[in-house]
Order: sequence, then structure tokens, then C-alpha cells
Amino acid sequence: MTILLYDLVGTDRSRPFSPHCWKVAFALAHKGLAYESVPTPFTAVKGVEQGVCGTVPVIRDGERVVGDSFAIALYLEETYPDRPSLFGGEGGKAAARFIERWSQLTVHPFLGAAVLMDIHDRLDPADQAHFRTTREARFGKPIEEVPAGRDAGLDAFRAKLEPLRSMLSVQPFIGGETALFSDYIVASAFQWARVISPYPVLAADDPVAMWFERCLDLHSGLGRSVSAAA
Repeated sequence: MTILLYDLVGTDRSRPFSPHCWKVAFALAHKGLAYESVPTPFTAVKGVEQGVCGTVPVIRDGERVVGDSFAIALYLEETYPDRPSLFGGEGGKAAARFIERWSQLTVHPFLGAAVLMDIHDRLDPADQAHFRTTREARFGKPIEEVPAGRDAGLDAFRAKLEPLRSMLSVQPFIGGETALFSDYIVASAFQWARVISPYPVLAADDPVAMWFERCLDLHSGLGRSVSAAA
């Protein structure tokens, strides 16, 4: 039975953009598992699988329903051990936990603020209202004001990527010679920005940008199956 992946979308149901859903899409492809994307706008998220998780991503694999991108990756690793490993062992799981925290604390805050209005503008009216209410509560200001400092903060954001940039000078992927779930965690954050906004968060000659391009090519170009925002 094909696995269902509930995927966050805006007005264009063919353009899923959530970084957390993209992690799962990459993980499923890594495992060679067929899946069907279920387009899910913001206001439909709470009703996914009778609201069992309250957020996306969520997958249904036969009778099993699993939420949270890292929990889904662990489920896939344990349920399909005969397929390529997402972690390369217990140490890889622990390292991926660190990468997840680093990405959430270092990469997501800048990207989320920088593309906030791009997300809003690509949503249905009902989802726009939900998005505005929740994000203004989070940021404590009108959402129009949130991206205002992105140009001034861009160089500082790029400088924070130096640990990743330095590591890529000695190996092609975070996982080593091949990509692992750690790569998908970070690449999915940049895919979020790529799919939803034309704002150039990385310089073209940045080794991080070159690594991201390699990630987009993985699994028969899965990441390129959705074009960059115009």
C-alpha cells in the first residue's frame, strides 16, 4: 500500500513548501518507498487523520499513523531496515538530533522571517487570516514588518553557516560521501525558502549553495520536482 504524506501547501496544491514535510519526502525517497502527497492547507492541518497529531508532516503507512519529521524518520528506519539507512547507525541518529537542533536555532529563524510575507501571499484567504493571526502572535508585530531587516541581516546569517561550509571542504555531504537524514534536515530548510520565495538566501558560489544543489539532484531530482519561486 502506498504511504500517504500530508504535505503543507498554499493556493498552488502542487507546490508543497514546509521544510518538515520536505524532510519526510526526502527520507521516503532515500528508503525507496512509494508515497502519495496529500495537499493540506494550513486550516486543514488540525483535521488530518482526525487530528491525531495537530501538525504536519503526518504519514499513514497502512494502519500506522506517525507525526513529526524526526519520529517519522525513526519509524521508517525501524520498519524498513532492509532499505538504505537514513542514519548509518545509532551514532548517526544522535548526530542527526544535533543537526536538527542546530538547524532549528540557526537556519530556521532567519529564513522564516525573511520569507514570511512570501508564504502569506501564496495562501488562500482563509489560510492568510490564520497565518497572520498566529505569526503576529509569535513575532509580536504586524507580519509586514518581520522581513524588513532581512537585507541587513543576510551577511550575518551567511556567516553563521561557516561550520557547515568548513565541513563541506572535506566531504560532499553532512552524512559523508553520501547524504543521510542530517542532510535532509538542513537541505529542507533551504528548499522551504527556494519553493516559497525568490529571495537569494545563499550566494551562488557559496559551498553551501553547491551542496544544496547536490541535494536537489538526489533521488532523481526530487527537490527539483518543484521549481524555484519566480
